[in-house]
Amino acid sequence: MSYFTIAGVQMHAHHHGDNTEAMRHRIDVLMSRFPQVQMVLFSELMPMGASTHNARPMPCDAEALFCQIAEQHRIWLIPGSMFEQAEDGIYNTLSVINPHGQVVNRFRKLFPFRPYEIGVESGTEFVVFDVPNVGRFGVSICYDMWFPETTRTLAAMGAEVILHPTMTDTIDRDIELSMARTNAAINQCYFFDINGAGALGNGRSIVVGPSGDVIHQAGIGEEIMPIEIDMTRVRREREAGLRGLGQPLKSFRDRKVDFSLYRSESGSTPFLDTLGPLAKPVRANVEDY
Repeated sequence: MSYFTIAGVQMHAHHHGDNTEAMRHRIDVLMSRFPQVQMVLFSELMPMGASTHNARPMPCDAEALFCQIAEQHRIWLIPGSMFEQAEDGIYNTLSVINPHGQVVNRFRKLFPFRPYEIGVESGTEFVVFDVPNVGRFGVSICYDMWFPETTRTLAAMGAEVILHPTMTDTIDRDIELSMARTNAAINQCYFFDINGAGALGNGRSIVVGPSGDVIHQAGIGEEIMPIEIDMTRVRREREAGLRGLGQPLKSFRDRKVDFSLYRSESGSTPFLDTLGPLAKPVRANVEDY
């Protein structure tokens, strides 16, 4: 099978509360209207809101509900992410649920939005998963996209589609739209960047094809986006080049350059060390003007 239908869901929800029943209703409506959908993807922190006070150990009741919904509708379900309470701290964690209602993997956000995403630990593991007879999918969350190494690693692990829930309510959303297109093009993959609306995001979710082409860009309100993708397109472009031109994954594979920055024991360089601490900006004193 080369065709596969993924529905991104951009919806309003409570910033600090349980949104799971609203998500259940949205899935019921979506599947009634678009029964061809095989996978549903929500935005970051949609189930329980954006407060770490709602963090809970995994597995949890909310995740169990989503497993039930996935099995009921026989869909793959990525219900955004939730704050996970682990022994060593709190993580921003995404669950991947298959059509049998089983959690096949969990992914912890690699780059919390510091210094603003306070009290959240960094994950360390990349996650890809296979949909049988379809292809390989990779997952990342929000700020992870700002670090091209994350998407490149997923592509190098064979991911043909990147599922990327985000919760962006800030003025840099237009930059992220460009990043979604760039990440798709340089890794020759589909990129689903699904944002929330209202309190949990300023919308403008975007779905991009493996040539960096915009398949769909949402507005700022609620929207359901069922998109049929063709995996043979990814494979052909990786073989023959983006629009018959550049083959960036092959060129990266065959490179002669050694990126010494990534071999640094400290993970930094003398220049980067001059940039100061990772902290929120502070207001200057009036006397400084």
